[in-house]
Amino acid sequence: MEAILSAHEQLASHSNLSLALADVDKTIALLEAARDSVASKPSTAPLALAKLKQPLKASFDRLDDDLKDVNKALKSYERALDKKFKAVALPTASTEVMEEKRLLVLRAIVMHLLREGRFEVADILVKEMNEGGNGTEDWFQELANWQAGDGDTSMVEESQGSQLQAKFTEMYHILSALRNGHDLSPAISWAREHSQDLALRGSNLEFNLARLKFIELYTSEDLMSDSLWEGPMAALEYAREVFPGFGARYGKEVAGLMGSLAFPIGEDADGSPYSSLFGNGTAWEEASSSFTTEFCSLLGLPSTSALYTAVTAGGIALPILSKLSRIIAATRGSWTSVNELPVETPLPAGFQFHSVFVCPVSKEQGTDENPPMLLNCGHVLARESLEAHARGKTRMKCPYCPGESAPRDARRVFI
Repeated sequence: MEAILSAHEQLASHSNLSLALADVDKTIALLEAARDSVASKPSTAPLALAKLKQPLKASFDRLDDDLKDVNKALKSYERALDKKFKAVALPTASTEVMEEKRLLVLRAIVMHLLREGRFEVADILVKEMNEGGNGTEDWFQELANWQAGDGDTSMVEESQGSQLQAKFTEMYHILSALRNGHDLSPAISWAREHSQDLALRGSNLEFNLARLKFIELYTSEDLMSDSLWEGPMAALEYAREVFPGFGARYGKEVAGLMGSLAFPIGEDADGSPYSSLFGNGTAWEEASSSFTTEFCSLLGLPSTSALYTAVTAGGIALPILSKLSRIIAATRGSWTSVNELPVETPLPAGFQFHSVFVCPVSKEQGTDENPPMLLNCGHVLARESLEAHARGKTRMKCPYCPGESAPRDARRVFI
């Protein structure tokens, strides 16, 4: 990798195209001047073109000189990449499989652009897909129907694309205020507006934002005031206004915040039993992440981009799949599994969304066709194992305990 990094640094240092762009502008100006001269006096066209030949050749020669260093660095970078990865054959995906999931792929791309605030790019992409005749004219409507069917519709009810974009615009502006301006007001207003929905989800966002606002007021310094208690008094006034609504659920936390008012902050805060409340350097980033999670959850969406998750997980799994592809090619084997990978692909905890159930009787992994079933005694078997064990009986004994139950009483569980 050192050779690649060295070639990359060389390319970055020689990729200045300002001279080339300047010479291109001069060439364009030269051609435009000749065009205007011919347009004003058509009879002079042969003479004008003859005079243009030598300056134009000189201009192209200068452009070639400008690009020599860039091309040299680029070729060096290409050679380093080829030398490092010359023996690696990347696995390819079936176009038929991608075509079957076309709507999901398009949705993931456009949703990622919307989440990142790239609204113009998302609009252009959708328009080009429509103009290309790819059957995406009702893309936003399909997205809204999917969302209303699978997610929480408290914020989206058959929403059109413009309404969905407006939601992400709102999220983008609130996040910008949080991260860049350390301005809590937009986020607090949004949390109050959706307080009931957040409470039903068991979310702590509204209180966490209020606590961060209290700390911000407490630690603020007014340069125009000589009073050391200006910040604490402002925090006390805010607490009297806001915290009574949180007393029932966050009584202990509120008591700690109110108790901190009796102790100094700043250089003398080490002696305060509440000093830990004011030393969190990642509080703003945590607030931004929590807000994103809750906002997307109320839209029926995951907190992270599906495109980011898929690409990152694919990048992690790529070396294993590449090795598997070479082994299959060398042994002339075949990949017979349709819905699962033939090898274990270790992923970080943040990318593990589905638990794996293995039937304790058949030792087979559960699937949608053979899901896990919960018996009255609390043990779980795969449906095929349950049916084989019951064999038409009205009551059956659990294979792992003395308990008996009717097979029809078994319930499907989602793990």
